[in-house]
Amino acid sequence: MSNTQTTPEVTWAQRSSSSDPEKNYIYLTIAAPDVPKVDVDLKPTSLTFTGHSDTKKTTYHVELEFYAEIDVDNSKTHHTSRDVSFVLRKKELKEEYWPRLLKDSKKMHFLKTDFDKWVDEDEQDGAPDDAMAGMGGMGGGMPGMEGMGGMGGDGGFGGIDFSKLGGGAGGMPDMGDMPDMGEAGDDDDDDDEEMPALEEDDADKTGDSKGKTPEKVDDAPAEKSKIEEVS
Repeated sequence: MSNTQTTPEVTWAQRSSSSDPEKNYIYLTIAAPDVPKVDVDLKPTSLTFTGHSDTKKTTYHVELEFYAEIDVDNSKTHHTSRDVSFVLRKKELKEEYWPRLLKDSKKMHFLKTDFDKWVDEDEQDGAPDDAMAGMGGMGGGMPGMEGMGGMGGDGGFGGIDFSKLGGGAGGMPDMGDMPDMGEAGDDDDDDDEEMPALEEDDADKTGDSKGKTPEKVDDAPAEKSKIEEVS
């Protein structure tokens, strides 16, 4: 069976700013699973993506012509085993959102809104600034797509901050009080030192009981002799 060509699903969201370039960008994700190596041609007005999957027996290919220009040098990407994601910086600083992603207003069946990242234009100031979240292991700027092969330079962990997982002493700031545990240990040592005294007390009690037993044994013959005299 010959390999087929598939148009991958593309999702997008955006942020805008008239003063801060780092808050003026497009989120773009291309769903292309099990593609170890991709070919991306990013230009100011377009993006062409191609990637072959041996397991899926298909070649993913899509061409996008943007509504407006982007800044190629300051755009980022990250490749995982599931997809390829981009943060494409808009070239023009503008408060208003792009009305759509593509130049052509025709509806594309493969293009969808990324509702996990989307916020309304008038609510974006209160939205978390997570443009670079999951962008660890990227090869820098877009030209050449260095670091795109395989799972990316971070082994596919996507720039996770492990210090937030609660591991190690970082999540236990009160461990500075741990010396008190040594005092508790001292108490245990004191108890151990007192143990011989307890053994001596037991020995005294045992000795007393043994000392009384012979007295009872000695009394027995005397009582017997008295009985004999009476009889």
